[in-house]
Amino acid sequence: MRGVIRIIPAMAVALAMLLALGLAARPDDRAELLKVREEVWRAWFVNDVERLRALVPPDTIVISAGEEKWKYQADILESAAQFQASGGKLIRLEFPRTEIQRFGNVAITYSQYLYETEVGGKRSLVSGRVTEIFVLRNGKWANPGWHTDTEK
Repeated sequence: MRGVIRIIPAMAVALAMLLALGLAARPDDRAELLKVREEVWRAWFVNDVERLRALVPPDTIVISAGEEKWKYQADILESAAQFQASGGKLIRLEFPRTEIQRFGNVAITYSQYLYETEVGGKRSLVSGRVTEIFVLRNGKWANPGWHTDTEK
């Protein structure tokens, strides 16, 4: 019985140390995630190929509202180039609401989005919801997948 009584405090100390280490290794990185998320969107609108390649890896899968075909990194790069070639400009980008779930090196963001663009002198406003996957790779967040819908 005395052995059990000695083991319980030792286990409590070990558990407390593990919890403290886990918390120390998981700083609040909400600001970093939101920054990277916005970088991905803005890089697409200005066709920043280098930044897109860094943030949207080759294994990316994208499901977009109203589009039957799923997209991959090459499709994302091509659509960004087409938007820029058409003279498209981003006027406004907002994320009025975002919730984040974190599971180790994976974070999922659930957001409402709104953006306004101008192409050929005509402005368009698009809004909807997006679920985005972020993965921490080599100390940096990458965005290998998302699913958007649009509001009518």
